[in-house]
Amino acid sequence: MSAARPLKTLRTFAVIAALPLLLTACGYGAESTDDGKQAEVAADAEKLSVDEVKIGYFPNLTHATALVGVEKGLFQKELGGTTIKASTFNAGPSEIEALNSGSIDIGWIGPSPAINGYTKAAGKNLRIISGSASGGVKLVVNPEKIKSVKDVKGKRIATPQLGNTQDVALLNWVSEQGWKVDAESGKGDVSVVRTDNKITPDAYKSGSIDGAWVPEPTASKLVAEGGKVLLDEGDLWPDKKFVITNIIVSQSFLKEHPDVVEAVLRGSVKTNAWINANPDQAKASANKALEKLSGKALPAEVIDPAWKSITFLDDPLAATLDSQAEHAVKAGLLEQPDLKGIYDLAPLNKVLKAEGHDAFDDAGLGVE
Repeated sequence: MSAARPLKTLRTFAVIAALPLLLTACGYGAESTDDGKQAEVAADAEKLSVDEVKIGYFPNLTHATALVGVEKGLFQKELGGTTIKASTFNAGPSEIEALNSGSIDIGWIGPSPAINGYTKAAGKNLRIISGSASGGVKLVVNPEKIKSVKDVKGKRIATPQLGNTQDVALLNWVSEQGWKVDAESGKGDVSVVRTDNKITPDAYKSGSIDGAWVPEPTASKLVAEGGKVLLDEGDLWPDKKFVITNIIVSQSFLKEHPDVVEAVLRGSVKTNAWINANPDQAKASANKALEKLSGKALPAEVIDPAWKSITFLDDPLAATLDSQAEHAVKAGLLEQPDLKGIYDLAPLNKVLKAEGHDAFDDAGLGVE
């Protein structure tokens, strides 16, 4: 991405600073909660350069690296005597605000809020330091109303929020079909209905929407209500991979406590390896964590297909984040942002080298 102008929204997005919910990734609202999750630390465990590291993530399957890593104590094992304090968020902007205020040091987050947060702060607040997950996004439709792609024209399709990661993806896909939609209003050849994921299944059941472009587990909840997967977003990407969850860190925390950042990244790498080696146990661990956070576990008919559609990996898939930003520009949601410096993969690649793995590329968007 060559342009050097900071992120600016177009006409209707001029109030972005007053709309903290713009550009979320898979969010379920704006609130954040301190879940008080602190793993037990051995009395003789040696502390790193800080007593406590504060991490944030969503109670969402696409954030299962964090869910499982905390639940299984895999992060705490790498941190030694430095305690881990976990907070959960329901939307990307609130997590970015927490990072900016110092309420968290490291977070799991989607591409759109990472892009938005970085550009709004003129590249001074965060770095993306690793990938975490790919996939887990589907277009689910009412099979009685939509039997093929051409039938989507003229229908009402929900996305989680104006300008969020899935909203951008749907608008880009609609454009590629040769159809036109006004990004701001959602009106056009397809009616884009911005609907909170919490109520999307009810909207589907009531018939107020004909389908939805949504992340897991919302997509599988719709299928459980009789919906049909018309499109898996992974099929639109090279090798069927695209970033859905990144790991970000406060630049000041990265500078002051690189040993802690590396420990968290070791925990993430080992958690992803454990998830991929033990998918059924990992799924149960993630569901156990979700039950603790929400009070209710996901039923098998939802979590089983949802889990299969998500790939857990350390690769940040940087080129796909760059493409997602370009899609937002193409849709008219953004002017061209300058993402140079959004990545610092040196700590991750150091960890990967120590584990005998190959380094990952930042697609030319890394720090100098």
